[in-house]
Amino acid sequence: MDTNTGLLTIGQLARRTGLAARTLRFWSNEGAITPVGRTAGGYRLYDAASVARVELVRTLRELGLGLDDVRRVLDGRATVAEVAEVQVAAIDAQIRSLKVSRAVLSTVSKQRSTTEETALMNRLARLSAAERLQIIDDFKADVFGRLDLEPGLRDRINDLRIDLPDDPTPDQVDAWIELAGLVQDPSFRARMRTFLTLNTPVPGQKAPPGANIWWARQVAETVAAARENGVGPGEPAAAEVITAMFGDADLSAVLVSLEAGIDAGAEQYRRLVARVRGQRSHPDATEELRWLATALRLATAQS
Repeated sequence: MDTNTGLLTIGQLARRTGLAARTLRFWSNEGAITPVGRTAGGYRLYDAASVARVELVRTLRELGLGLDDVRRVLDGRATVAEVAEVQVAAIDAQIRSLKVSRAVLSTVSKQRSTTEETALMNRLARLSAAERLQIIDDFKADVFGRLDLEPGLRDRINDLRIDLPDDPTPDQVDAWIELAGLVQDPSFRARMRTFLTLNTPVPGQKAPPGANIWWARQVAETVAAARENGVGPGEPAAAEVITAMFGDADLSAVLVSLEAGIDAGAEQYRRLVARVRGQRSHPDATEELRWLATALRLATAQS
């Protein structure tokens, strides 16, 4: 320090603030801190106010502000609050992007995806809201649009929104990647049409014999209870369960409806939709449905 003036060289300013001299030199070159004078040898000198200015620059830089914004604040062209508002929006966008990246990488890791599959998943994860909506609308039009539905049911299907929120969790993004790939698969769409044709009530007619398997959660819960009690699908107790659920319905028709849903992956679709929407989902009933299919197959073979 110059004992006559009380000014600091850049090396002394570095020791005073704990920052590297090269950082301070860069900030000085960029106009974020300004020397108040120079030595006879041309070295920059700084005063006590410079120390306070350096601390402010450090704080703003640690909060992620670029030097352009730092200079705007220091020069009085913007307030800290104004640049902070912009920075919050930028950080939010970065967080959303990082969540998407994490979800894609997590899926790639779990599925041991190829380069091509990784590129597809990344594209699906980063679609705009309008693009995501178009994928779902195309699926609904292709699958549900061909069904003969009650007007009220058709309206509910059309109004059903399946999309990510503005701030999705990694699990929601992961589920969307899987769902988007699934609903764009022509073979999945065909299986779903077959399944829904067999299980959707036609206006003016009774519900198909197997429809309550999919629309009544009680069916899965009843089968789950039987399995927990150790009842095998070929035992008399299983036949009693079937009779209690379906009465005198055509069990062959029930079996066809059930197998169509299993083949379509209806449970997978239901759970993916719930995950994308952030809703609490019922447990996966795939094993219960397979138990029921076996029990029905054995019952129809004996009749």
